[in-house]
Amino acid sequence: MRMEYSGFPRQDATRVLIMTRVFAATRALVWQAWTDASQAQRWMGPRGFSASHLQSELRPGGAWRACLRRDDDGKALWQGGIYLEVVAPERLAFSFAWDDANQRRGHETRITLSFSEQQGETTLGFRQEMFETVEQRDAHQQGWNSAFDRLAEHLMNIQTP
Repeated sequence: MRMEYSGFPRQDATRVLIMTRVFAATRALVWQAWTDASQAQRWMGPRGFSASHLQSELRPGGAWRACLRRDDDGKALWQGGIYLEVVAPERLAFSFAWDDANQRRGHETRITLSFSEQQGETTLGFRQEMFETVEQRDAHQQGWNSAFDRLAEHLMNIQTP
């Protein structure tokens, strides 16, 4: 199912983050790790953070919300959004925004994920747009790379008896 959303400007490619990662797991397992809140809570967030809360209503128009806590001081960082497109197990799109210090929703970006499988491995296509600055884009790239490392470890752990 697809939900159209026109609130995202598309004029500046320098504020778009595009990444590709290959995981040694089937598409079904990678999809489930993303969409099952109990699994996503085990790997979501970069190293140095733990997901202490994750709720999700996986359908177009459904909301998601997560809290990442810094491991060193416990500071809570809340994020959330709305699912825009859910096509299991091949495509997922959702809005993404951090809450500010006053618990107000900050600048919104759109994340689009594509999942394709070949010979038991899954290629994840990741696109996040539009950041307010190139610096924000680069900071998110570091965070997502770290989270994807944790996802790879999680997938390895659930496949190993």
